[in-house]
Amino acid sequence: MGPSYGPSEGAASIRDALRALRDAGLGAGAPGAPLETLPRGDEPPRLERATPLEGSAIATRAVPGAPTVGFRAFLDGIQRSQVIAHVGVVPLVHGAVAAAVRLRTDRALRTWEHPVVSQALYAPRALLDPGLLATLAARLPVEETLAAEGDAAVGARHPQELAARALTAVQRAREAAELSLAVRWVTAGDGPLLVDGGTSGSAEASRSPMVVGVVKSHRTLYADEAALQLVLGLGEGERTTAVTLSSPRRHPVASWYLRLRDPAGRAPLHGLVRVEAAIAGDVTARADEVSRWILAERAPVALPDPRWDVMVYGIRECEQYLTAILR
Repeated sequence: MGPSYGPSEGAASIRDALRALRDAGLGAGAPGAPLETLPRGDEPPRLERATPLEGSAIATRAVPGAPTVGFRAFLDGIQRSQVIAHVGVVPLVHGAVAAAVRLRTDRALRTWEHPVVSQALYAPRALLDPGLLATLAARLPVEETLAAEGDAAVGARHPQELAARALTAVQRAREAAELSLAVRWVTAGDGPLLVDGGTSGSAEASRSPMVVGVVKSHRTLYADEAALQLVLGLGEGERTTAVTLSSPRRHPVASWYLRLRDPAGRAPLHGLVRVEAAIAGDVTARADEVSRWILAERAPVALPDPRWDVMVYGIRECEQYLTAILR
């Protein structure tokens, strides 16, 4: 039986990459730890102001009405990245990305169209010998890791910095895969789509009433000091009033915080998600409707995933499917 999904873009599984490195004369050994598990030097958590769309200041609202099933499908992506060899101090990273839309039919999920799967070697091209680079590029895709930051100058680099640049490049590839599927859904999908993560990276997705993003992590909280206690003090089934988010690299969306589960006795971010949706029509009515849809997805509980308090089951099932196909 053949696979139910399309092939990766290029022949670049981790086994293919290790074989290509050894044939090129590099002493590639067993892959190292996934880069996603390594300590990262990200910017510290921060607060950022946002412009209210409902009223003149952020406030708390109870979501009216009973939770209602509204989503037709779920979209998520996963990534894996590992250092598989070094050329001097330069790490060569194998990155794998997969994304899919899972369509709900009769309470069961199946894959819509085809998932996006890609695997490649991630490296700073300017820091590699041209002959070695040509040899590797003839066997498998080699993605640039420095150009993504607008800095491909040759020079001494800390190996951990180079690994971090590779991780960023893989993350951007995953985001691009997810957003490409969201755009396909806007064009050919049927009904509302829940995206795991933000939608503001795509003009088409951010403007479509068919696409809703749910953000589970909160390294940036969109609230000033006065509104922070309101956000963190939300009770189960409550939301903040909507604000608009925009930045030079993102498209404007309406956004609000929603508490999925009772935070009593737990950390202040327990059960807290941030929703992104298109700015259109009656913002209050739309935010209440979408919030009811999300609240309806709390069951079944996404256990044993440690993020169960902020993850809807459709997204967990999507991740399980992607993990199975990304070999």
